[in-house]
Amino acid sequence: MRDAFNKYLFLSNIKKAVVRYGGVRLRTDSIDADRWERSRRIDWLDLDSIASARVLVVGAGALGNEAIKDLVLSGVRRVDVVDMDRVVRSNLNRCVFFREEDASGGELKAEVVARRAMELDPGAEVRPLVCRVEELPEDVWRSCDVVLGCLDNIAARLHVNSHACYFGKVYIDGGTRGTTGKVQVVSPPSTPCVQCAANRTHYRTLDMRHSCTGGDMTFFQPKFAAEITTTAIIAAMQVREALKILSGQGDRCLKHVALYDGLGGRWEELELSLDPSCPNHSAQQRIC
Repeated sequence: MRDAFNKYLFLSNIKKAVVRYGGVRLRTDSIDADRWERSRRIDWLDLDSIASARVLVVGAGALGNEAIKDLVLSGVRRVDVVDMDRVVRSNLNRCVFFREEDASGGELKAEVVARRAMELDPGAEVRPLVCRVEELPEDVWRSCDVVLGCLDNIAARLHVNSHACYFGKVYIDGGTRGTTGKVQVVSPPSTPCVQCAANRTHYRTLDMRHSCTGGDMTFFQPKFAAEITTTAIIAAMQVREALKILSGQGDRCLKHVALYDGLGGRWEELELSLDPSCPNHSAQQRIC
Protein backbone atom coordinates (compact mmCIF):
# COMPACT_ATOMS: atom_id res chain seq x y z
CA MET A 1 0.00 0.00 0.00
CA ARG A 2 2.82 2.43 0.89
CA ASP A 3 4.62 1.71 -2.41
CA ALA A 4 1.42 2.39 -4.35
CA PHE A 5 0.90 5.68 -2.48
CA ASN A 6 4.48 6.79 -3.13
CA LYS A 7 4.07 5.97 -6.83
CA TYR A 8 0.86 8.07 -6.88
CA LEU A 9 2.68 11.06 -5.33
CA PHE A 10 5.54 10.75 -7.81
CA LEU A 11 3.25 10.66 -10.84
CA SER A 12 1.17 13.52 -9.43
CA ASN A 13 4.26 15.72 -9.07
CA ILE A 14 5.36 14.88 -12.63
CA LYS A 15 1.93 15.87 -13.93
CA LYS A 16 2.09 19.21 -12.07
CA ALA A 17 5.53 19.91 -13.53
CA VAL A 18 4.30 19.21 -17.07
CA VAL A 19 1.34 21.56 -16.59
CA ARG A 20 3.56 24.31 -15.12
CA TYR A 21 6.03 24.15 -17.99
CA GLY A 22 3.37 24.12 -20.70
CA GLY A 23 3.77 20.48 -21.64
CA VAL A 24 7.45 20.89 -22.62
CA ARG A 25 9.49 17.78 -21.85
CA LEU A 26 12.24 18.68 -19.41
CA ARG A 27 15.29 16.90 -18.14
CA THR A 28 16.10 17.21 -14.44
CA ASP A 29 19.23 19.21 -15.21
CA SER A 30 17.27 21.60 -17.46
CA ILE A 31 14.92 22.40 -14.56
CA ASP A 32 17.87 23.36 -12.39
CA ALA A 33 19.27 25.47 -15.22
CA ASP A 34 16.23 27.78 -15.00
CA ARG A 35 17.15 30.71 -12.74
CA TRP A 36 13.54 31.20 -11.64
CA GLU A 37 12.48 27.53 -11.36
CA ARG A 38 11.84 27.60 -7.61
CA SER A 39 9.91 30.87 -7.89
CA ARG A 40 7.65 29.33 -10.56
CA ARG A 41 6.45 26.91 -7.90
CA ILE A 42 4.78 29.79 -6.03
CA ASP A 43 1.45 29.93 -7.81
CA TRP A 44 0.55 33.55 -7.05
CA LEU A 45 3.81 35.07 -8.31
CA ASP A 46 3.52 36.66 -11.75
CA LEU A 47 7.15 36.57 -12.88
CA ASP A 48 6.44 38.29 -16.20
CA SER A 49 4.82 41.27 -14.50
CA ILE A 50 7.57 41.37 -11.89
CA ALA A 51 10.26 41.38 -14.57
CA SER A 52 8.62 44.19 -16.55
CA ALA A 53 7.96 46.45 -13.54
CA ARG A 54 10.05 49.39 -12.37
CA VAL A 55 10.57 49.81 -8.63
CA LEU A 56 11.79 53.02 -7.01
CA VAL A 57 13.82 52.49 -3.81
CA VAL A 58 14.47 55.62 -1.78
CA GLY A 59 17.47 55.16 0.47
CA ALA A 60 20.57 53.02 -0.07
CA GLY A 61 21.46 52.37 3.54
CA ALA A 62 20.82 49.20 5.52
CA LEU A 63 17.17 48.76 4.49
CA GLY A 64 17.90 49.80 0.92
CA ASN A 65 20.73 47.26 0.60
CA GLU A 66 18.52 44.41 1.77
CA ALA A 67 15.49 45.52 -0.23
CA ILE A 68 17.38 45.83 -3.51
CA LYS A 69 19.08 42.48 -2.96
CA ASP A 70 15.67 40.85 -2.46
CA LEU A 71 14.09 42.66 -5.41
CA VAL A 72 16.79 41.61 -7.86
CA LEU A 73 16.87 38.01 -6.62
CA SER A 74 13.06 37.91 -6.90
CA GLY A 75 13.13 38.80 -10.60
CA VAL A 76 12.64 42.58 -10.63
CA ARG A 77 14.79 43.70 -13.57
CA ARG A 78 14.40 47.50 -13.36
CA VAL A 79 15.21 49.33 -10.12
CA ASP A 80 15.96 52.99 -9.44
CA VAL A 81 17.83 53.69 -6.19
CA VAL A 82 17.99 57.22 -4.76
CA ASP A 83 20.60 58.34 -2.25
CA MET A 84 22.99 61.28 -1.94
CA ASP A 85 25.23 59.93 0.84
CA ARG A 86 28.61 58.21 0.81
CA VAL A 87 29.62 54.91 2.40
CA VAL A 88 31.16 55.16 5.87
CA ARG A 89 32.68 52.39 7.94
CA SER A 90 29.74 52.18 10.37
CA ASN A 91 27.59 51.04 7.42
CA LEU A 92 29.59 47.85 6.93
CA ASN A 93 28.01 45.67 9.64
CA ARG A 94 24.52 45.80 8.11
CA CYS A 95 24.89 46.64 4.41
CA VAL A 96 25.44 43.58 2.24
CA PHE A 97 26.73 45.46 -0.82
CA PHE A 98 29.35 47.66 0.89
CA ARG A 99 33.05 46.79 1.34
CA GLU A 100 35.99 48.26 3.26
CA GLU A 101 37.32 49.90 0.12
CA ASP A 102 33.97 51.63 -0.45
CA ALA A 103 34.16 53.23 3.00
CA SER A 104 37.84 54.20 2.74
CA GLY A 105 37.23 55.67 -0.70
CA GLY A 106 34.05 57.51 0.30
CA GLU A 107 32.11 55.90 -2.54
CA LEU A 108 28.54 57.00 -3.25
CA LYS A 109 26.01 54.57 -1.76
CA ALA A 110 23.63 54.55 -4.72
CA GLU A 111 26.42 53.83 -7.21
CA VAL A 112 27.89 50.99 -5.14
CA VAL A 113 24.50 49.36 -4.56
CA ALA A 114 23.60 49.59 -8.25
CA ARG A 115 26.89 48.10 -9.39
CA ARG A 116 26.90 45.19 -6.93
CA ALA A 117 23.20 44.43 -7.35
CA MET A 118 23.72 43.93 -11.07
CA GLU A 119 26.40 41.37 -10.25
CA LEU A 120 23.64 39.29 -8.63
CA ASP A 121 21.71 39.30 -11.92
CA PRO A 122 23.49 40.64 -15.01
CA GLY A 123 20.10 40.94 -16.71
CA ALA A 124 18.91 43.51 -14.18
CA GLU A 125 19.18 47.27 -14.67
CA VAL A 126 19.73 49.06 -11.36
CA ARG A 127 19.99 52.80 -11.94
CA PRO A 128 21.67 55.02 -9.31
CA LEU A 129 20.15 58.45 -8.79
CA VAL A 130 22.58 60.50 -6.72
CA CYS A 131 20.49 63.34 -5.38
CA ARG A 132 18.18 64.36 -2.59
CA VAL A 133 14.76 62.79 -2.89
CA GLU A 134 13.33 66.32 -3.07
CA GLU A 135 15.24 66.77 -6.34
CA LEU A 136 13.76 63.79 -8.14
CA PRO A 137 12.15 64.79 -11.46
CA GLU A 138 8.52 64.01 -12.10
CA ASP A 139 9.27 61.42 -14.76
CA VAL A 140 10.92 59.17 -12.14
CA TRP A 141 7.72 59.19 -10.11
CA ARG A 142 5.54 58.67 -13.15
CA SER A 143 7.56 55.77 -14.56
CA CYS A 144 7.73 53.62 -11.42
CA ASP A 145 5.14 51.02 -10.44
CA VAL A 146 5.90 50.73 -6.72
CA VAL A 147 7.89 52.89 -4.28
CA LEU A 148 9.86 51.45 -1.36
CA GLY A 149 10.84 53.84 1.42
CA CYS A 150 14.05 52.79 3.16
CA LEU A 151 14.59 55.99 5.11
CA ASP A 152 15.67 57.07 8.57
CA ASN A 153 13.94 60.42 9.03
CA ILE A 154 10.35 61.64 9.10
CA ALA A 155 10.87 64.61 6.74
CA ALA A 156 11.98 62.39 3.86
CA ARG A 157 9.24 59.86 4.64
CA LEU A 158 6.52 62.47 4.42
CA HIS A 159 7.97 63.83 1.19
CA VAL A 160 8.06 60.39 -0.46
CA ASN A 161 4.62 59.55 0.93
CA SER A 162 3.06 62.72 -0.46
CA HIS A 163 4.58 62.28 -3.93
CA ALA A 164 3.60 58.62 -4.13
CA CYS A 165 0.04 59.56 -3.17
CA TYR A 166 -0.03 62.41 -5.68
CA PHE A 167 1.09 60.19 -8.56
CA GLY A 168 -1.11 57.28 -7.46
CA LYS A 169 1.78 54.90 -6.69
CA VAL A 170 1.73 52.28 -3.95
CA TYR A 171 4.21 53.30 -1.26
CA ILE A 172 5.70 50.66 1.06
CA ASP A 173 7.33 52.35 4.04
CA GLY A 174 9.78 50.52 6.28
CA GLY A 175 11.63 51.54 9.40
CA THR A 176 13.74 49.99 12.14
CA ARG A 177 15.15 50.90 15.52
CA GLY A 178 17.31 48.29 17.20
CA THR A 179 15.33 45.05 17.32
CA THR A 180 12.01 46.67 16.46
CA GLY A 181 10.60 47.67 13.10
CA LYS A 182 7.50 48.53 11.12
CA VAL A 183 6.05 48.18 7.64
CA GLN A 184 3.17 50.17 6.18
CA VAL A 185 1.61 49.77 2.73
CA VAL A 186 -0.03 52.93 1.39
CA SER A 187 -2.37 52.24 -1.53
CA PRO A 188 -3.77 55.64 -2.52
CA PRO A 189 -6.42 56.75 -2.10
CA SER A 190 -8.09 53.86 -0.25
CA THR A 191 -5.73 53.28 2.67
CA PRO A 192 -4.34 55.61 5.36
CA CYS A 193 -1.02 57.17 4.39
CA VAL A 194 2.04 57.96 6.48
CA GLN A 195 0.85 61.51 7.12
CA CYS A 196 -2.50 60.20 8.38
CA ALA A 197 -0.55 58.48 11.16
CA ALA A 198 1.83 61.36 11.91
CA ASN A 199 1.73 62.61 15.50
CA ARG A 200 2.98 65.63 17.43
CA THR A 201 6.44 64.14 17.90
CA HIS A 202 6.85 63.86 14.13
CA TYR A 203 5.85 67.47 13.63
CA ARG A 204 8.18 68.67 16.39
CA THR A 205 11.01 66.97 14.50
CA LEU A 206 9.97 68.78 11.32
CA ASP A 207 9.90 72.09 13.20
CA MET A 208 13.50 71.45 14.29
CA ARG A 209 14.55 70.66 10.72
CA HIS A 210 13.17 73.81 9.13
CA SER A 211 13.45 77.44 10.14
CA CYS A 212 10.48 79.79 10.26
CA THR A 213 11.37 80.98 6.76
CA GLY A 214 11.19 77.47 5.34
CA GLY A 215 14.94 77.09 4.74
CA ASP A 216 16.92 74.12 5.95
CA MET A 217 18.81 74.51 9.21
CA THR A 218 21.37 72.23 10.83
CA PHE A 219 20.48 70.45 14.06
CA PHE A 220 21.84 67.44 15.88
CA GLN A 221 19.83 64.27 15.38
CA PRO A 222 21.13 61.31 17.40
CA LYS A 223 21.80 58.05 15.60
CA PHE A 224 19.43 55.15 16.25
CA ALA A 225 20.48 51.65 17.17
CA ALA A 226 20.58 49.33 14.15
CA GLU A 227 20.75 45.54 13.95
CA ILE A 228 21.14 43.48 10.79
CA THR A 229 18.60 40.71 11.46
CA THR A 230 15.85 43.27 12.09
CA THR A 231 16.85 45.16 8.95
CA ALA A 232 16.73 41.95 6.91
CA ILE A 233 13.27 41.03 8.20
CA ILE A 234 11.71 44.45 7.59
CA ALA A 235 13.22 44.78 4.10
CA ALA A 236 12.09 41.27 3.19
CA MET A 237 8.55 42.10 4.24
CA GLN A 238 8.61 45.31 2.19
CA VAL A 239 9.70 43.35 -0.88
CA ARG A 240 7.11 40.64 -0.35
CA GLU A 241 4.38 43.30 -0.24
CA ALA A 242 5.80 44.78 -3.46
CA LEU A 243 5.72 41.36 -5.14
CA LYS A 244 2.06 41.02 -4.17
CA ILE A 245 1.29 44.37 -5.80
CA LEU A 246 3.24 43.54 -8.97
CA SER A 247 1.55 40.11 -9.19
CA GLY A 248 -1.97 41.55 -8.98
CA GLN A 249 -2.41 40.39 -5.39
CA GLY A 250 -2.92 43.81 -3.83
CA ASP A 251 -5.95 42.60 -1.87
CA ARG A 252 -3.54 40.43 0.17
CA CYS A 253 -1.39 43.38 1.24
CA LEU A 254 -1.22 44.93 4.67
CA LYS A 255 -4.06 47.33 5.32
CA HIS A 256 -2.55 48.95 8.40
CA VAL A 257 0.88 49.06 10.09
CA ALA A 258 2.73 45.86 10.97
CA LEU A 259 4.92 46.28 14.05
CA TYR A 260 7.79 43.87 14.67
CA ASP A 261 9.30 43.09 18.08
CA GLY A 262 12.41 41.03 17.44
CA LEU A 263 13.31 40.56 21.09
CA GLY A 264 9.88 39.15 21.88
CA GLY A 265 9.51 37.39 18.53
CA ARG A 266 6.12 39.00 17.88
CA TRP A 267 4.25 40.77 15.08
CA GLU A 268 1.31 43.07 15.83
CA GLU A 269 -0.93 45.06 13.52
CA LEU A 270 -1.71 48.64 14.50
CA GLU A 271 -5.00 49.73 12.98
CA LEU A 272 -4.97 53.17 11.38
CA SER A 273 -7.80 55.46 10.37
CA LEU A 274 -7.81 57.47 7.18
CA ASP A 275 -7.67 61.16 8.08
CA PRO A 276 -10.34 62.89 5.94
CA SER A 277 -8.50 66.20 6.29
CA CYS A 278 -5.17 64.76 5.09
CA PRO A 279 -4.08 66.80 2.03
CA ASN A 280 -2.54 63.75 0.33
CA HIS A 281 -5.88 62.07 -0.26
CA SER A 282 -7.55 65.12 -1.73
CA ALA A 283 -4.51 65.76 -3.95
CA GLN A 284 -4.48 62.18 -5.22
CA GLN A 285 -8.18 62.32 -6.00
CA ARG A 286 -7.64 65.49 -8.03
CA ILE A 287 -4.92 63.96 -10.20
CA CYS A 288 -6.99 60.82 -10.82
